[in-house]
Amino acid sequence: MSELPDILGSTWPVIQGPIGSMNSPEMVAAVSEAGGFGMLALGFIRDIDEARSLVNTVRGLTDKPFGANVVIMNPLHREILEVLAGAGVTTVTTSVGQPGDIYPLIHELGMRGLHVVLSLAHAVKAETSGADGVVVAGCEAGGLRSRKPETSTMILVPLVCDHVSIPVVAAGGIADSRGYRAALALGAQGVQVGTRFLVSKESIVHEAWKQTVVDCGDGGTDLLPVGNMMTRAVVTPGIRKLMEDPSVNLEEELLAVDRTKAWETGDLENALAGAGQVSALIRDVKSVREIIEEMVS
Repeated sequence: MSELPDILGSTWPVIQGPIGSMNSPEMVAAVSEAGGFGMLALGFIRDIDEARSLVNTVRGLTDKPFGANVVIMNPLHREILEVLAGAGVTTVTTSVGQPGDIYPLIHELGMRGLHVVLSLAHAVKAETSGADGVVVAGCEAGGLRSRKPETSTMILVPLVCDHVSIPVVAAGGIADSRGYRAALALGAQGVQVGTRFLVSKESIVHEAWKQTVVDCGDGGTDLLPVGNMMTRAVVTPGIRKLMEDPSVNLEEELLAVDRTKAWETGDLENALAGAGQVSALIRDVKSVREIIEEMVS
């Protein structure tokens, strides 16, 4: 069994969490250049030429290891993996789908993969399906979640470590050196960080979104319905108003507005400002290098 440092090849076992189209090539390269493992978010991409362009742009900005998140349910996942392998990428993360459907191909292409899981049962299934490691995301993590009851990072990480022999990466609730050290103490070999990198100088998200996370206090995020899943986001005044109105069908209302456009324009009245509970610990906007150096200090 390979250990996480061998799988990643980066200086530090700090993986950039995929945050959709906000994972710009420049940000991915900055994470890798700072010693972390930059990650493109190719999960829901629908244009293979766009995927190829993004990968080549990162490769042109850094010679350090980087990877990408691949969603198994994406019909283009095979083509995306072939593009990544052709560009010299050796490690990916996978999510949303049956790992047994994709890991034979990943290994055939000479790559290794870490499967993102939200429960112990999924972690065990990932190992038996051939995953080289698992990213264990506790319920406090930002972004897409399931609609089933979930467990916090503090409990889920050691639970998974007790039941699998492959490397475990902790995700959810990690923004600084305290969270990093805690994850290692729980048995993880590394961490995946999303919200803290979202609020970085290199992040291309609207400054209003970054400030919303910085201003977020204790209990300032919640799970909101999106399609057949949930997403953790900052509860802005606009979202709070919808949540507290008994006449509003929250799920339908959230789908009725172009939330992506709202992100891009900084329209926080309508945007779902995705972020984890760790937002309460983020008080400033730092460079990616500053974030990583503090984290591993």
